[in-house]
Amino acid sequence: MTPGARIQAAIELLDDIIAAARTGGAAADTLVARYFATRRYAGSKDRRAVRALVYAAVRRAGEVPASGRAAMLGLADEDATVAAEFDGSPHGPAPITADEPCAPAGIAPAWLEAVLDRSQVPRAGWPALVARAPLDLRVNTLRVTVAEARAALPDAEPVPGVPDALRLPTGSAIERHPLFLDGGVEVQDAGSQMIAFAAGAEPGMTVVDLCAGAGGKTLALAAAMGGLGQGGGALIACDIDRARLSRLAPRAARAGAEGIVTRLLDPGRELEALADLVGQADVVLVDAPCSGTGTWRRNPEARWRLTPDRLARLVASQAHVLRVARALVRPGGSLVYAVCSVLDDEGAQQVAPLIAEGWLPEPLPVGTPRGAGVRLIPAEHGTDGFFLARLRRPC
Repeated sequence: MTPGARIQAAIELLDDIIAAARTGGAAADTLVARYFATRRYAGSKDRRAVRALVYAAVRRAGEVPASGRAAMLGLADEDATVAAEFDGSPHGPAPITADEPCAPAGIAPAWLEAVLDRSQVPRAGWPALVARAPLDLRVNTLRVTVAEARAALPDAEPVPGVPDALRLPTGSAIERHPLFLDGGVEVQDAGSQMIAFAAGAEPGMTVVDLCAGAGGKTLALAAAMGGLGQGGGALIACDIDRARLSRLAPRAARAGAEGIVTRLLDPGRELEALADLVGQADVVLVDAPCSGTGTWRRNPEARWRLTPDRLARLVASQAHVLRVARALVRPGGSLVYAVCSVLDDEGAQQVAPLIAEGWLPEPLPVGTPRGAGVRLIPAEHGTDGFFLARLRRPC
């Protein structure tokens, strides 16, 4: 592909991504994969170049652009080499005219920037919310030691404060490495690992992962518990999404994490399936569904999908999940609440009612204090953005 053809391909992909963001369609990564699946003539260098152009344009535009061309013109406005390819050559984009729209640069839609301000996310750190992220790994201590993993991955560096975390440079590939294939490491952001670490799961405990999804944190909890077969205890992974929860079993087998129990929950009737666990759990982890404002560096188009109404629905859902979770915690047990969001509506304000009822906040060794918990943001902590709180139920 010529440089101009690459830019035209990026424009076409951006049109698809913008339309999907407006209608709740497929994610950008899926759309990119579909696009190239039908264009076998594009070589690996072409695919990398087009993908880089697409994501540079997505990261730059805070508001949803009017079109893919408008998004790419935003890049052209800042990069003369991109602008030079708008020359009307075969398979390339038409020349730029003086009056056509150009997507303005920004961090997020205006209404969402106001919510970031209200949540006191420092503006100096906003660009890091959409910057490219490194590749973080969790060493699966059921398979290998951290020292063994570092020896197998010479480019990896430890992440301070996260015992089992290793970090590879941005753009690294791990999926075909023997260590990954054999279950020795899992791809997991260091901030996400901090959440599992903060749960304090130990052998012999009864631990519930209430919003387990595909089980990333469940597997970290299993490792912390030393393997259920030897250490005893019980680890119950729950979710309302059958497809996502079904992905846990093969992942657990690969990781050597035996004995995890899964429970598919019926939305609105969760406690019916958890009746035997009411008041019994030593630890309940709630990694609640959220806006994902802390993961924009991995999914930058997600900020175009969020609306005030959707945020309100998520906040209501989080409050419901917390009501379910609190019922499961034994007296003296702990509830760990986390969201991959930097917004107070989903974080500090969600756990404030529990504090008012006498639940006791426990100190955490990570993040910046925020309400009864802590907040992690990329600019300050080098992780995805999270709110995290650990609360102890009064005896």
